[in-house]
Amino acid sequence: MFLNGKRALVTGSTSGIGLAVARALHEHGAAIVLNGFGDDAEIAKLKDELGADHSGADLTDIAAIEQMMADIGPIDILVNNAGMQHVAPIEDFPAATWEKIISLNLSAAFHAMRLAIPHMKQAGWGRIINTASAHSLVASPFKSAYVAAKHGIAGLTKTAALEVAEYGVTVNAISPGYVWTQLVENQIPDTMKARGMSREEVINDVLLAKQPTKKFVQPEDIGALAVFLCRDEAQNVNGANWSVDGGWTAE
Repeated sequence: MFLNGKRALVTGSTSGIGLAVARALHEHGAAIVLNGFGDDAEIAKLKDELGADHSGADLTDIAAIEQMMADIGPIDILVNNAGMQHVAPIEDFPAATWEKIISLNLSAAFHAMRLAIPHMKQAGWGRIINTASAHSLVASPFKSAYVAAKHGIAGLTKTAALEVAEYGVTVNAISPGYVWTQLVENQIPDTMKARGMSREEVINDVLLAKQPTKKFVQPEDIGALAVFLCRDEAQNVNGANWSVDGGWTAE
């Protein structure tokens, strides 16, 4: 239980990758603060399961982020995971959706970091883990906002890592390939429409075609890597972007 005494905020953690990360950190002793939307009863179950606090803050709202960080107090581990996706050609991409994706997938991470870092620097220990994507390294068509935001996360990770390196704080990114989560499920209909494909064709010829393993990444894979990045043995892992994509970006 090497994380006993540490508090971790995991954004977008009421399902999917975020929940897997929260469970993995909890298993090793961290006190968890969940963040995200969902059914109240289901969230109550997760709070009981993990002994966790929960914030339902809307991370597209700067004031809501600031209030959340003030309410939960100092944290030792910050996992910026909240995100959304939309699939459409650039000329058909709704401007409001572009703004929302950039706000949630990129700007929210910046605002949470700027508010969490002072305590980490003062404490002489901290871990910031940003959920990026294979799309932080390569692009795919019809995902302009998501790809732009994730490339931004990669750059933000490197910049922050350089700024906090002398304070016992590390900042790293994890870049999954296609993970079987609700976010992936939700983009299948739009991809079907954009590409004129069936559901099966999207899964096999678009999603898994990118991953040489021909398998979806599991959320628990990401949780295990997040735990490693919190270990003392990872104290010199800083500013890195860890691909967990079945070999997608090895090409």
